[in-house]
Amino acid sequence: MGTVTLGVSLAVPEPYGSQLQERRAGFGDTAAYHIRTHVTLLPPTEVDVALLPDFRRHLAEVAADGRPFPVRLDGTGTFRPVSPVVFVKLVEGVPDCAELQERVRSGPVARELLFPYHPHVTVAHGTSEESMDRAMVELADYTAAWTAPGFALYEQAADGQWRMLNEYPFGQDAPDPGCPARPAPAASLPRF
Repeated sequence: MGTVTLGVSLAVPEPYGSQLQERRAGFGDTAAYHIRTHVTLLPPTEVDVALLPDFRRHLAEVAADGRPFPVRLDGTGTFRPVSPVVFVKLVEGVPDCAELQERVRSGPVARELLFPYHPHVTVAHGTSEESMDRAMVELADYTAAWTAPGFALYEQAADGQWRMLNEYPFGQDAPDPGCPARPAPAASLPRF
């Protein structure tokens, strides 16, 4: 049947998502429009297509057990020199994201992480040192806050774009075992 590359994330809502996406593009990050601005719960992971129905059911169960939680961004950080990334820091919602990503990775798609989990919103990745320095300075005072209502499952297409497959709102009953979670409405499928 083959494989697909999947990811799970919390979306950064509007207007913050577009603001940070535009800033990321302005720092020269060519991936800025390939994926919606987000906090990663499952990094890009190659998955056997046969596991997808079970994984969707697992995500629906995780979401059903979850509850909305506050998220707040404030200031910047970096993973340099280990990884060429500048990010906006999560200062509220970190334990919730950490627990959620563990639960997401505990099902049929188990994934070991290369580094300890550190929830963040990437604003520059693989750009020049000057651009990453500029991102650190220009977004040092950036703040945003919202309540996370759930998470989403994405698939990376052959063109490199990430497409939302399903949204998983917190606190809703899991669907019947034979049914995937609620598909994302067409209007919420932004072109990255």
